[in-house]
Amino acid sequence: MLILTALTSLKGCLPQLRRRFRMNITPFDFKHLNDIADLEKQCFSLPWTREMFEGELMSSIAEYFVAEYDGRAVGYAGMWKILDEGHITNIAVSPYYRRKKIGQALLDSLVSRANQKGIKKLLLEVRKSNEAAISLYSKNGFQSVGLRKGYYSDNNEDAVLMNLILRNH
Repeated sequence: MLILTALTSLKGCLPQLRRRFRMNITPFDFKHLNDIADLEKQCFSLPWTREMFEGELMSSIAEYFVAEYDGRAVGYAGMWKILDEGHITNIAVSPYYRRKKIGQALLDSLVSRANQKGIKKLLLEVRKSNEAAISLYSKNGFQSVGLRKGYYSDNNEDAVLMNLILRNH
């Protein structure tokens, strides 16, 4: 009875207690390196190192975006522009911030930048077991175009090769 009374009295306060989720997509910068290196370890069994990301920041072919929440990186996405193709290197979202459309926002940012840069096709590899990522890419028009057998060295898992032909170039 005491718990029910406490919950009833809190009911009127819930709108004030709720915190609206606010996210900002921004270009990747050196200030994000530590957060991205930590996020990489949370999300991948073969994580890139902080030094690898430093190299990406200095690369003329790399384009990266970061999803920030309260000034902290909670997701990122990157691609390499090679001639008229874009190779999506990674899209990662902290396990604590998944299912909030952050992956979609990051993918939208990459596709938009690809169109701005005159890229005609986006390519990526994704673990065959990563159903959530495959679903995201498929919903956005990516098609499976092949399989890379034993692509991932940690467990010899196959990678699904997917691409998206861009129409707005």
